[in-house]
Amino acid sequence: MKIIVKGSSLLLLTLLIACGGKQEKKQDGFQVERQKTTQKTEQKVETETTKASERIDLESKGVGPVTSVTLNDAIDQAMADEGKAVYDQMCLACHRIGKKFIGPAPDGILERRSPEWVMNMILNPEGMVKDDPLAKDLFMEFNGSPMANQGLTEEQARAVLEYFRTL
Repeated sequence: MKIIVKGSSLLLLTLLIACGGKQEKKQDGFQVERQKTTQKTEQKVETETTKASERIDLESKGVGPVTSVTLNDAIDQAMADEGKAVYDQMCLACHRIGKKFIGPAPDGILERRSPEWVMNMILNPEGMVKDDPLAKDLFMEFNGSPMANQGLTEEQARAVLEYFRTL
């Protein structure tokens, strides 16, 4: 019995000595040292940009027939009323005031886009989506839904623009 106890003790002691005090030998060549960090290092890289519908670009005039628009300080109410009638007939199917629908909401558009850009988008949506970077981004944001060319005249588009100024 004493032999079994002494043998077990000796075996246990040998195992403890073998496991403890182990030192790793450094090898020549590539070595990685890891440091334990206690703080969470979540650095959010801003790869996501602002949505196209929220992006502000007042410099671009877009692609199309309109190169210059002069807006008076005062809103031409008769023109705005005409623009509302055109908007209600031609645009309301896809654009809702105050909310995203099939297309972006028109309210506040002149705080984000130049008047020329807006009119060119109304008059030349195919060319804009083809050649204007912002229009391309809007096309993607709104699930590839192209804006239909409603065949409006420049005067009708200008009236719609004046209506947008009242929103």
